[in-house]
Amino acid sequence: MQLRYSFRLYPDTGQQQALAQAFGCARVVFNDAVRAREDAREAGQPFPTAGQLSTRLITEAKRTAERSWLGEVSAVVLQQSLRDAETAYRNFFSSLKGTRKGPKVGTPRLKSRKDARQSIRFTANARWNITDSGRLNLPKIGAVKVKWSRTLPTTPTSVTVIKDAAGRFFASFVIDTDPAADQARMPETDRTTGIDLGLTHFAVLSDGTKIDSPRFLRRAEKKLKKAQKEQSRKQKGSKNRAKARLKVARAHAKVADARREFHHQLSTKLICENQAIAVEDLSVAGLARTRLAKSVHDAGWASFISMLEYKTARYGRTLVKIGRFTPTSQTCSTCGVKDGPKPLNVREWTCSACGTVHDRDTNAAINVKTAAGLAVSACGAPVRPEPVLAQREETGSRGFPTGNRAA
Repeated sequence: MQLRYSFRLYPDTGQQQALAQAFGCARVVFNDAVRAREDAREAGQPFPTAGQLSTRLITEAKRTAERSWLGEVSAVVLQQSLRDAETAYRNFFSSLKGTRKGPKVGTPRLKSRKDARQSIRFTANARWNITDSGRLNLPKIGAVKVKWSRTLPTTPTSVTVIKDAAGRFFASFVIDTDPAADQARMPETDRTTGIDLGLTHFAVLSDGTKIDSPRFLRRAEKKLKKAQKEQSRKQKGSKNRAKARLKVARAHAKVADARREFHHQLSTKLICENQAIAVEDLSVAGLARTRLAKSVHDAGWASFISMLEYKTARYGRTLVKIGRFTPTSQTCSTCGVKDGPKPLNVREWTCSACGTVHDRDTNAAINVKTAAGLAVSACGAPVRPEPVLAQREETGSRGFPTGNRAA
């Protein structure tokens, strides 16, 4: 299984200029590949292959006066940019054929130097390495200072350098993990739980535990409003507006980081304590079109469930999703009688059949667990976890000992 371990980078002024040049060269090669394919489509000719594009846009372009500066960055960065263009077109055609899951994907667009996120990727062929002093040595960029927050379990296969909208730099390492070793780190347990996600309480467990929603965006609204108002008063194109934009981006990044940290800590705690977990397959996109849109986005249910998916697959646990139309809030968890829909302001109700008084959220969490088939089997439903794509590892996780930090 592959995971991503992200660490904060602190490049100096010269290294920032070298990274900016690498970002620009990778962006130019990507845009040239998109234009070449669009020109071939308009001319009714077959798309040029990856080898032809590599020869034309990199090897031959370096010999011209207009693109000679491409030779000032690592060739691996340019090759990986071409691979990104190939992947973008492959996803687009798969989406047209209906073989790709998820929402429809449009045609690849041209990248802009004003994009909020810039990135370059180095594979093993680039001969990057981690020095004895703990710096990340990148070709034609130099040894960049890294803030190591945990130990890399194995040798990374590649590293992606990212600059986000807030102007921060990150190194994202792709790690191949050992499933047997990961499962051995987890404590043995036969507990199971059902989770009812909400807005007043972020999660209510089937054992009655209620986890309050931190509401990071709501708490930061006053500061965000002030920063955005200051940005709107600056003249467009001025340096002061650029500074104000950066201030707004940093405020949003702080909110996103706090929400991600909360999701990681809660998901890791649930994985440690339970062998099997049941959740509802919520339609977050649909709920985000209602009057509760801001609160739904602030909760970040989709991100939390995604973390549960890859962590259960990594540590040998089981995650079961039940249908979104299952009447968990209408069914009595004691006698199983469906008591009909109830408005959202009704938080407690009495079953008309057996007379049991229910807490709405706790009753729903119990029904989620029962519907997933976890209420009878102590070891969870017989569902084998499927492999998932590389995800960002749990930042600042408190669930496991990490040993000595990387040198």
